[in-house]
Amino acid sequence: MFKTLPDAVTATVNVVINGKPFAAPAGVTAAAALLLAGEVPSRATPVSNSPRAPYCMMGVCFECLAAIDGVPNQQACLVPVAEGMRIDRQDGGVEVKL
Repeated sequence: MFKTLPDAVTATVNVVINGKPFAAPAGVTAAAALLLAGEVPSRATPVSNSPRAPYCMMGVCFECLAAIDGVPNQQACLVPVAEGMRIDRQDGGVEVKL
């Protein structure tokens, strides 16, 4: 469904999405990498376990929450990919310890 444009930059960043290696285009966000990798739904809601995926891609809707490098509840649409980054599906509520 989501494809990069033919004249897009060809540099890639190696990330791991839900345990699988993926070469994401350099400069995209973690949410865009999830969509490009076909990893949708990317999370499930805490109450009803309803499937969700990135929606607004600008940090407003919170539908793109993911565990990034082991830190849960990250807005994946606001985090640019980095070499070696781990992006994992977030199922249900996650307790955050302060």
